[in-house]
Amino acid sequence: MTEVERIYQLREELHRHNHLYYVTHSPIISDQEFDHLMAELQQLENLHPETADPNSPSVRIGSDLSQEFTQVPHQIPMLSLGNTYDREEVRDFYRRISEGLQGKPFDICCELKFDGLSISLHYEKGKLIRAVTRGDGIQGDDVTANVRTIHSIPLQLTPGSNYPETFEIRGEILMPWASFEKLNKEREAREEPLFANPRNAASGTLKNKSSKIVAGRGLDAYLYYLMGKDIPQRSHYDNLQLAATWGFQVSPHMRLARSLEEIYDFISYWEEERKNLPVATDGIVLKVNDITQQEHLGFTAKSPRWAIAYKFKAERALTCLEAVTYQVGRTGAVTPVANMAPVHLAGTTVRRASLHNEDIIKQLDLHIGDMVYVEKAGEIIPQIVGVDLKSRTEKLGKAVTFISHCPECGTQLIRYEGEAAHYCPNDATCPPQLKGRIEHYICRDAMNIDSLGPETVDEYFERGLIHDAADLYHLSVADLCGADRTRLKSAQKVVDGIAKSREVPFERVLFALGIRFVGKVVAKTLAQHFCNIDAIKTAPLEELLSVDGIGTVIAQSVKQYFGEPANITLVERLREAGVQMAVVRRETVSDHLSSQSIVISGTFIHHSRKEYAEMIELHGGKNVTSISAKTAFILAGEGVGPSKLAKAQKLGISLISEDDFLKMITD
Repeated sequence: MTEVERIYQLREELHRHNHLYYVTHSPIISDQEFDHLMAELQQLENLHPETADPNSPSVRIGSDLSQEFTQVPHQIPMLSLGNTYDREEVRDFYRRISEGLQGKPFDICCELKFDGLSISLHYEKGKLIRAVTRGDGIQGDDVTANVRTIHSIPLQLTPGSNYPETFEIRGEILMPWASFEKLNKEREAREEPLFANPRNAASGTLKNKSSKIVAGRGLDAYLYYLMGKDIPQRSHYDNLQLAATWGFQVSPHMRLARSLEEIYDFISYWEEERKNLPVATDGIVLKVNDITQQEHLGFTAKSPRWAIAYKFKAERALTCLEAVTYQVGRTGAVTPVANMAPVHLAGTTVRRASLHNEDIIKQLDLHIGDMVYVEKAGEIIPQIVGVDLKSRTEKLGKAVTFISHCPECGTQLIRYEGEAAHYCPNDATCPPQLKGRIEHYICRDAMNIDSLGPETVDEYFERGLIHDAADLYHLSVADLCGADRTRLKSAQKVVDGIAKSREVPFERVLFALGIRFVGKVVAKTLAQHFCNIDAIKTAPLEELLSVDGIGTVIAQSVKQYFGEPANITLVERLREAGVQMAVVRRETVSDHLSSQSIVISGTFIHHSRKEYAEMIELHGGKNVTSISAKTAFILAGEGVGPSKLAKAQKLGISLISEDDFLKMITD
């Protein structure tokens, strides 16, 4: 046997042992024997670089090289599931399925809902070629290099298995409790902030720029849905059982239910038994098993009609309320925070919980020293849900009353009519508001200056280097590298990242300004309608209200923002710094769709929704998000939402298939 032949033999053997160890949990060789085989493979691969393969078992150790994530469109959108905490809603779901299938028999596949990060894995000829996060459902981050370090995800499928030529399999990447506790102990020893829960830890780990760090954190994965043109079965359950024989880790706890009572039995069992699992779960997923029936039932705009998630009720604990403090956010909203005696809850130690607003405090009738019930909403966010009145004594502390002045700048708080929150109106000098707006400006969905973070912003702010977002563009390497120039490399990276943000399109700049109620979608709508900042700044209220999707609250907020001289000054300084303040129109290739407003809805085969949006603009049209009398037509894929269909029918708006649309722009 030649050395090259031995490389291929070792790879196949090590793939098999990885599967036995990490997926079936039935190793047949010792760790020492495994390490010996791995060392032999690495030595031979070094001697024969021409055999390099990104799916070799040797890549599991990861690399110190930093890889920038790129966005990849999903061939089929990764939609979220409808949620419920109520068994009656499960009954309603079951009834809707029966009605939708016109009384035909159906099975429900009951699965555990793992609390991790959704992932899409793409395979060709049995090899992993791409791993993409859920992202916004339309596109996600390519994290292939990091996913290759996760031992329970096969890089090469079991030889001889009858898997399709190409397919996609979706699942959840998570961090087991043991890995989570180990990681937090290490971070505590280094005096680093602790992760709040395994889901956050898994998400933060998978997005790490160093795959070597990812490799050392013990991530795991369970796969739960097989997709592709040539998937072998029309049964979801059978497909996953086959996927398990190919080398994928599929939950062994899946069950087929043939009645509502069997579904309830599955829920009842796992509401308690899940506490004994090595990984975090937060509910049960119910899916119609027959894929043909799934296709018949279709999708709403946000979720499949053939599936639902039943969320477990939050775990509850009792502890003592020691104090209430107050935090000021970037919009000036003041949030009361309960400081409590430490208590263990849903796998983590809880010391603080949001009290939301004054009304909640009054509703709970909170006193310092009260014994309070704490739950985790969605098993992530701690919140006080009640007071143990029986435990109150004469020594109870004073009642909690909401503060009247900002804890940061001393300005008297205000409460707008119809709102529950109190606000600090001093947006000119209140430090948390100033820093919060800068942090919002640099965030990924806004200007995406990833070389900066909240800690860095805080440092620059305290040093007096920045007071608003426009100051960022005046920072120099000399300002940031330190007197001894030990931070020269990181300083250059920050300056380069800020410079690159000048290329960010106008719609994201508008979102980055932090105008109240103007989120990503609204910012894009305004940018597409008005095309530049000056038109938005001077638009009368009536014109703002005439834009599809813009209501009174948003319109008034925009007018109020541009009515403040300080905000006008900020915008002008950003303009002078070279930030995009107008839509950059790409040259159109035709006028087939000239001046037509087109809504995209559903899932598509030939192109992604983003690609269709670009095509509309290239051919002179405008992609809008909501239907109105001005809408020319709906570019309709599979599973158009029922509300959109009803509105289109009412307004007499036609639905155009993607095949007809492609002919329309090419004829």
